[in-house]
Amino acid sequence: MSTIRLVLGMVAAENLHLEQLDVKTAFLHGDLEEDLYMIQPEGFIVQGQENLVCKLRKSLYGLKQAPRQWYKKFDNFMHRIGFKRCEADHCCYVKSFDNSYIILLLYVDDMLIVGSDIEKINNLKKQLSKQFAMKDLGAASKSLV
Repeated sequence: MSTIRLVLGMVAAENLHLEQLDVKTAFLHGDLEEDLYMIQPEGFIVQGQENLVCKLRKSLYGLKQAPRQWYKKFDNFMHRIGFKRCEADHCCYVKSFDNSYIILLLYVDDMLIVGSDIEKINNLKKQLSKQFAMKDLGAASKSLV
């Protein structure tokens, strides 16, 4: 919570751009590292195969592993595109350029992107949208801080 307040203070003091994104079905992006099985969903059961189970290949909402797997996938992606994770807050990522920087704050499936160069912010939004199903909410006007 203190990280977002600090970053919002930077936005106000330096007149930075503040953009907001939402990851659609974030937990479904996670890849499972162990074998997980579930009973067949209601209405899906095939005659004569009632005793079979389903092996999950992707994470689902409600799984204990879902948030961790989503975060691992997101963290790997951010490192691949050159962002560094803050040691004090692992949901804060920073990338420096010659004369600007971008800060990305991740809170479960919501993101705030801060920076002085709107073109670099838009480029990051495009990269994120190629990797994950995203909803671009545009300039942030409200925050539950």
